[in-house]
Parts: sequence; C-alpha cells; structure tokens
Amino acid sequence: MGADHLVRAFRQGLNDTGFIEGQNILIEYSSAEGYPSRLAPLASELVTRQVSVIFCDNIAALAAKAATKSIPIVFAGGGDAVQEGLVASLNRPGGNVTGVNFFTGAIGTKRLDLLRQIVPNATKIGVLVQPSTAQTEAKHKELEATAQGIGSSC
Repeated sequence: MGADHLVRAFRQGLNDTGFIEGQNILIEYSSAEGYPSRLAPLASELVTRQVSVIFCDNIAALAAKAATKSIPIVFAGGGDAVQEGLVASLNRPGGNVTGVNFFTGAIGTKRLDLLRQIVPNATKIGVLVQPSTAQTEAKHKELEATAQGIGSSC
C-alpha cells in the first residue's frame, strides 16, 4: 500500500481514542490499486458487508456516495469536494458525506485572506504545491485572481 504511513497514523489515532484493531474494532482495507474502474465494485462490496463507516479519498468517495445514501462516508483529500459534487458546501456538507480537504480553491483563498491580515503589506506570496496536476492549475488560477484582487501576486 502506498500510504503505509497514513494507515499507521490512522491506527495510532484509533488507539489513542480507545479503539484497538482486532479487539473492539475491525478495519477492512480495500484498494483499487490505481484503477478507478474498480472503485464502484469495491464500494458496493462495502455496502453489502454493511460496514459502519467508509473512509476514503475524494475519488473513492464519489464511488461510495453513488453506492449508499445511509452509510457515513468520510473523505480526506486534496480535490474540491463541492465542485466534485461530494458535498453541498464545506460548512454544511449535508447527506452522508463529510471530510477534510487539504487545499481547495475556497480554503486556499481563505488562507490567502488570513495571511494578508497577518502581513498586510505583503505584495508577493509564495505557494508550494505539487506541479502538473489539473487541480493544482485550477487552484493556482483561483489564488492568483484573489491575490490580484487584493494587490498581491502568487
């Protein structure tokens, strides 16, 4: 699994709150192994098994959302959950889907606004991101537009 460190952190967080895998909680891991076409069948299988909650990234959450309206879905990812149709809004997600976006246009714009409040005279602000992704390009355009609106550049 390419995210072993995340799984370890997840298990540690569970342990810290009293959930011990194999004693009072069972965690079933599924992976599409880089093949998005496998997500829908995997999500359907989890629904059939009547899991209590589905934890996933934004892409897998779309498949899970299509598979169930009742099982809670918790996502963590870098996409725009509102734009992708996962949630109605970041403040009030609605439905059975909720989660955390690490860097969306809306959050990026808010961070830029907060930074501007902290350093009001800043005219040049650096943003460090993973290059060459559609999400990064879209976020850059949103931040640049916001920065120009307040007299800065990114």
